[in-house]
Amino acid sequence: MSHQAIKTIARGNGIVELCFDLPGESVNTFGRQVLEELRQAVETLRGDAGLRGVLLTSAKDNFVVGADITEFLDAFSLPEEQLQESTLSVNRIFCDLEDLPVPSVVAINGLALGGGFEICLACDFRVMAEGARVGLPEVKLGIYPGWGGTVRLPRLIGVDNAVEWMAAGKEHSAEAAMKVGAVDVVVPAALLEKAALDLLARAISGELDHQARRKPKLQRLKLNQIEQMMAFESCKAVVAGQAGPHYPAPLAAVKSMQKAAGMARDKALAVEAEGFARLARSPVAACLVGLFLNDQALKRKARELERAALPIDQAAVLGAGIMGGGIAYQSASKGIPILMKDIREPALQLGLSEAAKLLEKRMEKGHMTTADMARAMGAIRPTLSYGDFAGVDIVVEAVVENPKVKREVLAEVERAVRADAIIASNTSTISINQLAAALQHPENFCGMHFFNPVHMMPLVEVVRGEKTSETAIATTVAYARKLGKSPIVVNDCPGFLVNRILFPYFGGFARLVAAGLDIQRIDMVMERFGWPMGPAYLLDVVGIDTAHHARTVMVEGFPERMRDEGPTAIDALYQAQRLGQKSGAGFYRYEVDKRGKPKRVEDPLVKPLLESVATAQRELTDEDILNLMMIPLCLETVRCLEDGIVETAAEADMGLVYGIGFPPFRGGALRYIEAMGIAEFVALADRYAEYGPLYRPTAQLREMAVRGLRFYGQEQK
Repeated sequence: MSHQAIKTIARGNGIVELCFDLPGESVNTFGRQVLEELRQAVETLRGDAGLRGVLLTSAKDNFVVGADITEFLDAFSLPEEQLQESTLSVNRIFCDLEDLPVPSVVAINGLALGGGFEICLACDFRVMAEGARVGLPEVKLGIYPGWGGTVRLPRLIGVDNAVEWMAAGKEHSAEAAMKVGAVDVVVPAALLEKAALDLLARAISGELDHQARRKPKLQRLKLNQIEQMMAFESCKAVVAGQAGPHYPAPLAAVKSMQKAAGMARDKALAVEAEGFARLARSPVAACLVGLFLNDQALKRKARELERAALPIDQAAVLGAGIMGGGIAYQSASKGIPILMKDIREPALQLGLSEAAKLLEKRMEKGHMTTADMARAMGAIRPTLSYGDFAGVDIVVEAVVENPKVKREVLAEVERAVRADAIIASNTSTISINQLAAALQHPENFCGMHFFNPVHMMPLVEVVRGEKTSETAIATTVAYARKLGKSPIVVNDCPGFLVNRILFPYFGGFARLVAAGLDIQRIDMVMERFGWPMGPAYLLDVVGIDTAHHARTVMVEGFPERMRDEGPTAIDALYQAQRLGQKSGAGFYRYEVDKRGKPKRVEDPLVKPLLESVATAQRELTDEDILNLMMIPLCLETVRCLEDGIVETAAEADMGLVYGIGFPPFRGGALRYIEAMGIAEFVALADRYAEYGPLYRPTAQLREMAVRGLRFYGQEQK
């Protein structure tokens, strides 16, 4: 018997292998067709009188990486009762596999995530290759495991371990899985099949009692009422604190486990399905699933672009400050040797120190060995000259944000590299077309805008100039991906994508300060909305001088809506040389905490500075604060999409999430508009029209509202 995605292979002695091998795909996922094939395969096994044992395997590098989310979006929009039944129908397949009268063993050769790991839990024994990883990452999509994960895992590894695995949604190594009892055997990958068959033979012979191994999964948790209360109540407090108020799935998973603790498997699965259906229909799940699909779309686009990329064996960075050192660290730690050039020896030492500090942190956390750190540091070569630049494939310019200086440095480096070498500028605001004017080969030049701190921020904006070639874009995208970053290709304009959108948000903040509102109240409202930090705190982290310069560029580029009528809060602090965290004082004063990190505290010296720019005292509600901050940001995102700065809504929203920490559970600015309703958002913006052009919807957005159009297609609900 042979299926399209599941091969049924007779292995002799009554052993049947179910091998997952989804045609045309690099990984196995559980889509409707695969699950239907699995149902048919298990049904056939149930009727096989000669069956003595079942082995589950994968023909791909990974086992099964989870459900095919794109297929299940429609199910998420079903009424709760129908979604529950849909979930339970999959559980019936897994339960039928678990209830076979013969032992079952799964050979986990690579990633087994979500539903892929849940089917492993339904088997009697789990054998895992040393390099494989398992986990239940569903909470990252705003849901929790719905195919038996909340039922079987705590009965196998205990409540505390199961809560930790599910609430964090992390992947776990074979060693970690073995330690808690999530798997039974760990072997080198080359011995996986042999070990799985040996284990199955021992179970068939009766040496291993598969019914005894299966029994705990079918019964209630072996905890009395007091033990249950102690285990779950302490877990709930910790999980709620870590997840925060905007992410309900981790706590819901704990509550589901607690509610089903005294039940046998089938009743417990019904409890799980009920909670799963409720979460799957929530706005948070819709946004987080949307982000997941956006991320997948970005990756597909980047992979397509990479096909035209030139090889990258040697990189270079110009400028050895904090940013240059961060880029050097990122390149070296990912195995790409990099030259780090500056004109001053102290600057080189600063860059090396920055890279060494980051590598030491990785070593302290156990993410690399001393030898790995030594290799990475050895891959960074400091230099005061262009002597070795003839062998460089890509150069990232990261000198001071000054057009004149950048043009001079770019012209110098172009003379030192090969004619086909790619040159990219890490500018955050200066026009790529303007900088390209200094080059003989502008087709080899583009922007490569990293976000600070480089090692933490996932986004890289790859900026296309008017003369930039597809090869330059493709090679820069490929380099960004090799660095572990998420590149988004954008077209040239003041501020590119993220900063262009961010500064209208700061414009909203300026209007609130001008209205006499307290900065701490503004920060509190925005942080409660979900931002990692409010606008005043964010400006301090960015640097008041950096923001002042960038705002000047934005005003020159978009004077009709970004010019302020008078001095702003940023102007007031800049003139007082309160430059933010870097100077110890900005909108807040900064003290060093016990861990050596800056801690913000209120500074009474700020109040008179802000009063000097408070020209129109107003009484505004928290809702007004939120709207005055968010409307300009959302409208500028719309304009970027309409102007072709970015090609898709997915790229615009991901740029905001990855670049400035837009609350992920809200999905991005365009999804935020859609969640409200485009017509409703336009009406809201019109209520604040008196605050100027930043609050005026575009004609195209008004047309979308009238016609009922959307930014995202029907496949992303």
